Amino acid sequence: MKERSRLGKWIDRKNLTQEWLMKETGLNRSSISDLCDGTVNRPRSSTRSKIIKALQKVDSSVSASDFW
Repeated sequence: MKERSRLGKWIDRKNLTQEWLMKETGLNRSSISDLCDGTVNRPRSSTRSKIIKALQKVDSSVSASDFW
C-alpha cells in the first residue's frame, strides 16, 4: 500500500476521492496527489484554504491544523 499523508488518510476514511477534491478545489491532479501522498508537506496558504473549504462541506469541524 502506498504512503498517505494525514490528508490522504482523512479522505480515505470519509470515502472521498482525489477526483472529488480536485473538482471541489480547482487544483490540478498532481497537486492533489502530492498532498495526499505526503510529497508536499507545507502547501501554500491559498492551497490550504481551498482544501479546507472543500473538506468543510463534508465535516464542518475540519481545520488546517488537522493536516499541516
